[in-house]
Amino acid sequence: MFARIAATATFALLAAHGFGAVIQGSVVITHRLTRPKVTLEAGSYERGAPVPLEPAQPPTQPDALAFERAHVAIFLEGPLPKFERSAGWSAPGMEQRNRAFQPDMLVVPAGAEVSFPNLDPIFHNVFSLSGPKSFDLGNYPTHQTRKVVMPRPGIVMVNCRLHPNMSGVIVVTPNAWATRASEDGEFTLAAVPAGKYTVVAWHKSIGFVRKEVEAGAAGDIHVEFVLPLSESGDAVSPTHSVLEHR
Repeated sequence: MFARIAATATFALLAAHGFGAVIQGSVVITHRLTRPKVTLEAGSYERGAPVPLEPAQPPTQPDALAFERAHVAIFLEGPLPKFERSAGWSAPGMEQRNRAFQPDMLVVPAGAEVSFPNLDPIFHNVFSLSGPKSFDLGNYPTHQTRKVVMPRPGIVMVNCRLHPNMSGVIVVTPNAWATRASEDGEFTLAAVPAGKYTVVAWHKSIGFVRKEVEAGAAGDIHVEFVLPLSESGDAVSPTHSVLEHR
């Protein structure tokens, strides 16, 4: 969602100058890719008196494949301008709520600032040891936030030192032509300048899958990713990309 918002001004500027190719696509996933997460009971790491969190929500049965599709990042590699923050720009947030990161995945362009608001009535300590951006925000209480600039492309794994079950990921892309696939697997990259590009799909359990495309000055291009692999000759690279995963 953030990448779509952050790129709006760039897309509008390009459209005004006659650029307007649209890359639309779909992600096809036929089985679960993510291991079920086991959430520890509060007593496993809590000290002192128990602290109640938000009222429990009614149990839901999420669509496993919709979850997987919505955790695929899509972005372009190629000769595109870098993201620049504008005056009305606001940092995307990865909230700490009910001892979990919400959302647990962000897609942002290099140079973006990400906020980590604590909405729980307990302390959190958000940190990352990832090569593209390592940080430790220290302990901070409810209703406080910390912000971190993501300076270069890469995969940034996020955790909490106080709650081992908490994990998130930030996909930092080379430019603003990036998004997450929807739950039904659809995605759109608008206002793509004419040129040759690589459309990259990334999933935590798979790595990087690529398809080469050539965009004209206008018109639509359709790309389909079948994950984890398909017989269509998709280029797969779990470890090597413009994005570094360390």
